[in-house]
Amino acid sequence: MPGLTPGTTPRPRRRVAVVGVALSDCGRVDGPTPYALHAQAARRALADSGLDRSVIDGFASAGLGTLAPAEVAEYLGLRPTWVDSTSVGGSTWEVMAAHAADAIAAGHANAVLLVYGSTARADIKARRRTSNLSFGARGPLQFEVPYGHTLISKYAMAARRHMHQYGTTLEQLASVAVQARANAATNPDAMFRDPITVEDVLSGEMIADPFTKLHCCIRSDGGCAVLLAAEDYVPDTAKAPVWILGAGTSVSHTTMSEWEDFTVSPAAVSGRIAFEQAGLTPADVDLAEIYDAFTYMTLVTLEDLGFCAKGEGGAFVEKGRLLRDGELPVNTDGGGLSACHPGMRGLFLLVEAVRQLRGEAGGGQVTKPGGHLPEVALTSGTGGWFCSSGTVLLGRG
Repeated sequence: MPGLTPGTTPRPRRRVAVVGVALSDCGRVDGPTPYALHAQAARRALADSGLDRSVIDGFASAGLGTLAPAEVAEYLGLRPTWVDSTSVGGSTWEVMAAHAADAIAAGHANAVLLVYGSTARADIKARRRTSNLSFGARGPLQFEVPYGHTLISKYAMAARRHMHQYGTTLEQLASVAVQARANAATNPDAMFRDPITVEDVLSGEMIADPFTKLHCCIRSDGGCAVLLAAEDYVPDTAKAPVWILGAGTSVSHTTMSEWEDFTVSPAAVSGRIAFEQAGLTPADVDLAEIYDAFTYMTLVTLEDLGFCAKGEGGAFVEKGRLLRDGELPVNTDGGGLSACHPGMRGLFLLVEAVRQLRGEAGGGQVTKPGGHLPEVALTSGTGGWFCSSGTVLLGRG
């Protein structure tokens, strides 16, 4: 093998497990700073793992600080020897999890902590920031920003294309929001739990045609943390491990003019890679946690991951399949549409998937026939306006 010292053999790749997960306080959190939410989530995840903080030699963070993740690591009192600050929007955390799993498997790190926290809602309420309508006006984006092409409008255009090309209806898109809210009803941490109807979604305030308010994710505060570790540490953990089975990442475009097909997201690539690495198919998945900044995102990602054929997402989601007791439970905590969305929500997907596989979801627990716990979960994060994707498959045993 190139690069090896003569007479040596490659180090065997180690299995990697999620050994600790936790949320910080979420929803309406007016007091703490984002740094405090990072620390709260990190402490809780470490306690959940049962490991000592001294095992952490890897750290991943994005979205906070001038020198992320160095600034956040310093705040937490960590001195990591492996770091990642990859920032690709909502897919950041699935991409980071893939990087961390590879690093641990190869022996470059032993235990990697992924942490996120944001006071997006509280900052607007206190007028410390305003809502951002675009990501800026430099580089390639300069050719779109002058025309008022906001982030939401990009998703809206893509949704309209899917409706035109495949006959997807507003009612079908609205059913995604209705089912997310139904799943949130059993989650005590969800920000919105009252039931909604398809008519409620359709009659709401228009944000960007065809999206009314309930087609769009909520704005909340909150943070979470996930601790990944090598198999060597599993005997010392407080709970049964949830193993990383496979992961894939993909980047597609930034400008809409370079997006070849508005009805195909980069999850079509990241999902294929993850399934191939895990040796699994969509039929093996018991539940899916999918980034849902908008209802269309859920629908098209399900298609691209192979849970239904391209163009059949509308028919797939309208039959109640996404409910906790449905054929394919999706966003079992209520997702970004109802539970929590403080910004880059991808790490929350991993927390919920692990809790489900452990059987720790309380009244929102997914069970298989016979009352058995789910065995395989998928998380899929999307960044930008379908610009990037990360898919991670997790399993018990």
